[in-house]
Amino acid sequence: MITENNVGIVETKFYTIEDKIKFDSGVEFGPITVAYETYGKLNEDGSNAILVIHALTGDAHAAGYHSENDRKPGWWDTIIGPNKAFDTNKYFVICSNILGGCSGTTGPSSINPETGKPYGLSFPVFTIEDTVKVKKKLLDYLGIKKLYAVAGGSMGGMQAMQFVISYPDYVTSAILIATTSRLSPQAIAFNAVGRNSIISDPNWNNGDYYDKQEKPDRGLSTARMVGHITYLCEEAMYNKFGRRLQDKDHYDFNFDVDFQVESYLQHQGQIFVDRFDANSYLYITKAVDYFDPANKYGSLQNAFKDTDAKFLIMSFDTDWLFPSSQSKEVVNTLMQLGKDVSYCEIKSPCGHDAFLLEYEVQEKIIKSFLNTHIKGEENE
Repeated sequence: MITENNVGIVETKFYTIEDKIKFDSGVEFGPITVAYETYGKLNEDGSNAILVIHALTGDAHAAGYHSENDRKPGWWDTIIGPNKAFDTNKYFVICSNILGGCSGTTGPSSINPETGKPYGLSFPVFTIEDTVKVKKKLLDYLGIKKLYAVAGGSMGGMQAMQFVISYPDYVTSAILIATTSRLSPQAIAFNAVGRNSIISDPNWNNGDYYDKQEKPDRGLSTARMVGHITYLCEEAMYNKFGRRLQDKDHYDFNFDVDFQVESYLQHQGQIFVDRFDANSYLYITKAVDYFDPANKYGSLQNAFKDTDAKFLIMSFDTDWLFPSSQSKEVVNTLMQLGKDVSYCEIKSPCGHDAFLLEYEVQEKIIKSFLNTHIKGEENE
């Protein structure tokens, strides 16, 4: 519903980077079209820009509605808008779809201009650092000389972290939510199972399925079901489903859906295939697996040593995918380096999904951080 408390009707825009970008793999790739949205206005000296970055399967539509009849607002509409955490009366907020995605930014489902066909598996494998290079090109195009803040949750937090590392003089502050500086072996294992379910689908056809009637929907659906298990926690599972049966009062003694949790996962898998590309899932989860700045730079201390950004880091006590211990590792590293860092562990029954659901407490913390940030700069 469009109200005075949100940004109203918004439009997804597109920018094409004509020059090739050198990826971590050594491959030079381009052109790259980037889908993005903006909210609020850039001030005269360009000092109020905030980049928000979506999680694994998100898109550029972070706030507002695409039409009067649009029923669902952007994925972070709860904290982007007038008088919200990312106050569009004060800030110029930018969000873009990730490299390799399937919501407007060039990815494996995009047409290769050299062949006239979708890239498929000819699309180069990329890293989180490569996705940040693409976002920086977009910001340059928009005339952003320096970011007031970069913010993201989960994989978005990884990219925000990499932004600070790659461009230490470009970012004034960073908000890292429910994220990590590297995946645990367990998290990598879940991603591997998801990718294997897609690759094992006979309709995947080695990534060449775009002109086929049958797509690898079953594999992609299963990957999403696996992912959703990691986004919840035991408490959330019990609160949401318990052992309740789905539309029945007894077991059917067959292999159909019996439990509500089964029905939920099946539903999540089914709706996911309508909006996401199987190859994009392969590429993006691999980029997440590769993210490990401590390994690339020799240590986390080396990775963060050149930045003067102020940090706000938040984690959730029931998040077992990216547990608080991983956020605390980043916090401790920044403290050892003498950086300006604030940390908050939020109690929540929602697991990893809390970064999208616990918006009221996050809004208060983010507002306080940004307001203190403003006052601190005004007094300098």
